[in-house]
Amino acid sequence: MPDADLIGSYWETTVPGLPVDPPLAGERVVDLAVVGGGFAGLSAALRAAGAGASVAVLDAHHIGWGASGRNGGFCCLGGTKQSERDLIRAYGLGEARRFLAYQNEAVETVRARLASWNTDADVHSDGEIYLAHSQRAFQQFAAEAEFLETRFDAPARVLDRTALSDAGIAGPEFFGGLHVPQGFALNPMKYVLALADQVRLAGADIFANSLVTSIRRENGAWRLESPDGTVLAKKVVLAANGYARERVPAWLHGRTLPVMSSILVTRPLSDEELAAQGWTSDLMACDTRILLHYFRLLPDRRFLFGTRGGIFESPGATGAMYRRARKDFNRMFPAWSQVEMTHRWYGHVCLAWNLTPFVGPVPEMDGIYCAMAWHGSGVAMASFSGERVADLALGRIGPAALPQAVSQPFARFPVPALRKAYLQAAYWGYGLKDRLT
Repeated sequence: MPDADLIGSYWETTVPGLPVDPPLAGERVVDLAVVGGGFAGLSAALRAAGAGASVAVLDAHHIGWGASGRNGGFCCLGGTKQSERDLIRAYGLGEARRFLAYQNEAVETVRARLASWNTDADVHSDGEIYLAHSQRAFQQFAAEAEFLETRFDAPARVLDRTALSDAGIAGPEFFGGLHVPQGFALNPMKYVLALADQVRLAGADIFANSLVTSIRRENGAWRLESPDGTVLAKKVVLAANGYARERVPAWLHGRTLPVMSSILVTRPLSDEELAAQGWTSDLMACDTRILLHYFRLLPDRRFLFGTRGGIFESPGATGAMYRRARKDFNRMFPAWSQVEMTHRWYGHVCLAWNLTPFVGPVPEMDGIYCAMAWHGSGVAMASFSGERVADLALGRIGPAALPQAVSQPFARFPVPALRKAYLQAAYWGYGLKDRLT
């Protein structure tokens, strides 16, 4: 991954400095070792340390380096690429409702944390709005709102194009909106750094620049090795998500697929520029394309614009990804086509074959647990699932306490070596479908 694209996110400029945790050195013996210092790993560490366990968090870089510090800051429902109808078909209505309740609890967990820690994370947005990219997509919103209300008791409001414009949401490709009031926007760097502070205060150790190179069984415990030290742990949580080394342990091989999500951020926009485009709302928004765009007006009046669809990480491929993103931005927000972008970066989204996360014990590896694969919506889901996986590891709950949609172990992708190739073919197909619908 090119270093030039892994520094310089806008979020880094909003905090006084990034933490400098020491690397692991020598040997540590703990109750719980956590691999990955993002939302899930830190949440697991905080939960376990609060229960009196000794905890070591090992991250290959520093807190905020990975997806938890470079996402779009959407604390929203999600975590899966399966629709509610897909979930009903796969698990039944009761389990689908249970999974939605889990997502709502995840959002409220983050909200409660920020309040109890007195963390100013630039929170805004009353939920999220889905914007129809075509008239056909808009015509499906009324049925979708009724479906959510009758099957899930979930409120949703349909806005036509005029109502959208009146709400300060205007653009040539927005044919209507579906507003879901759950969720809010935040500065993810401020949140993850506050979370790490709480982990340290709880007595857990965070080790930066401590890549875990192997995990093996030794005398009834698990030995985790990094370049300058080792940890012997009774239990282990795997939480590196799209940045995991997929052969550490070997069970991970072929079971997840990291893909890229890119973000552009403009300079601050003037009142005149906002009025010219007709966008003054602070709602989190995304469009209805399969290869979606997500965007929002930030509190300092910059505009954040994110895209999906990148797979390969060569300089040429990432450059093309950013050019596509800028082209899409110019088309969707033509009044801002000459506005400068001050920041651009990308991060990994972690996909699973069955398109749902896994939060639970790793099969045939007694004492190892996994909390990964948020499918691009990990702020809330990773935070809450980190707590749940710690409860599992400590024996405070069993797998039956979790919805079936998150408690089934990852299946291996067919022909793992070709994962990126056949996903690229799928992306081409999705792009064509988005243009036709």
